[in-house]
Amino acid sequence: MRLLRSEIPDGECVCSYCPGKCCRYFALPIDTPDSWHDFENIRWYLLHDRATVFVDDDTWYLLVHTKCRFLNDATNICEQYEIRPQICRSYSNKKCEYEDHYVYDQYFEVADQVAEYAEAVLGEKKKNK
Repeated sequence: MRLLRSEIPDGECVCSYCPGKCCRYFALPIDTPDSWHDFENIRWYLLHDRATVFVDDDTWYLLVHTKCRFLNDATNICEQYEIRPQICRSYSNKKCEYEDHYVYDQYFEVADQVAEYAEAVLGEKKKNK
């Protein structure tokens, strides 16, 4: 069982006790969908392996579940820490998802979920003749 953040000894890094959650995905903000065309694009994202879409604080994100090439599977520590990208350097483990079991406002794993949501928001899609 993993230690709680409060149980990690003073002076030690939380990363040493973590399975490398932040290095196993990336999420990019996407435009908020407001048309059937937009929702069809999101459906297309979800037809790809290891892609999900979530909404958090009214911002939509494309989340890709993929491990960073620098993450060591045995230690869950970055093998290229000294030359890691700036986005990693800017990331703080002070408020990271170490203990979080995050719940998003919306979370879409399959294309059908997006179609159902779009229909609820936009109404029934008109059939092309």
